[in-house]
Amino acid sequence: MGEKGRWIKKESRNENRIKRHNRIRKNVSGCSETPRLNIYRSNTNMYAQIIDDEKGVTLVSASTLELKTKSNNTEACAKVGESIAKKALDKGITEVVFDRSGYKYHG
Repeated sequence: MGEKGRWIKKESRNENRIKRHNRIRKNVSGCSETPRLNIYRSNTNMYAQIIDDEKGVTLVSASTLELKTKSNNTEACAKVGESIAKKALDKGITEVVFDRSGYKYHG
């Protein structure tokens, strides 16, 4: 057996997350009564959006970039959550469907 056949390619964590995300999105969609809350984490920032999938429109968004916080730690994420909650209440949104984007849900 040659050198090429001996090594097993390992899937990246992000590829696995995207597969989980696609599996979740088959069942989770937002409508005008209960829009979808989408969360995305990058290495440096955190983003949250409330989306109406029927119209294909982002209703409300918040991120650590808006808050001038260059981090995605727990405190920064809590601030993003408070910010998007205030904006959603201003728009009259009281209920959402949570889309965790393939990330682990901690509670």
